[in-house]
Amino acid sequence: MHHEHTPHVEEHFTSSEVVTDIVIGMSDGLTVPFALAAGLSGAGGITTHMIVIAGLAEIAAGSIAMGLGGFLAGKTEVDHYNSELKREFWEVDHLPEREKQEVKEIFAEMGLSENTQELALNEMIKDKQKWVDFMMKYELGLEKPDEKRATKSALNIGSSYIAGGLVPLIPYFFANTPRGGLMVSAIITLVCLFIFGYFKSKITGQPPIKGALRVALIGSIAAGAAFTIATLISK
Repeated sequence: MHHEHTPHVEEHFTSSEVVTDIVIGMSDGLTVPFALAAGLSGAGGITTHMIVIAGLAEIAAGSIAMGLGGFLAGKTEVDHYNSELKREFWEVDHLPEREKQEVKEIFAEMGLSENTQELALNEMIKDKQKWVDFMMKYELGLEKPDEKRATKSALNIGSSYIAGGLVPLIPYFFANTPRGGLMVSAIITLVCLFIFGYFKSKITGQPPIKGALRVALIGSIAAGAAFTIATLISK
């Protein structure tokens, strides 16, 4: 029965990682290009065409930078696990008595009796790989990371950033003036930020409406500040 339950946990864990990636990519994708376009709308002598080009360039650069960040984070996790695994193998080979004692201590914490500890220990040390895996999980609290996770994470974050970034930019494709584009962009982006903030808060277990308002407010402040500064500099 217990065995059947395991894949479900694994699946849930993977899907939650994907959701985390999307949340990271979308939150920056909606906010940064929105603020950039708003800033350019406040600057003098800028056309909607220029804003679209600058916005697309920012989305390209931002998605690559964010994706690389996600890739490196995933890589670091794998490297850390592998270096700890190497050290654990070395300890099992060179300091077996100490490692056996550690296994017994872990079993003792689990509430196993002295006799059962001995039996379980003797079974485990027959298979070095199992022994090392046990130590990795229960002594160091490390689960084996997915080797492909870094690439998946980079693609998830990068594509979410592009999807988020296109939202504030699309109105400028159709607007005659930068300020006209900004009006529509602000309405659409703030609605999206609100919806996104609502789901983001639900996923992370925060109060959804409060979270939705907070995300929308941060986006508004960022864009408002960019617009005001650009207007002042232009004058």
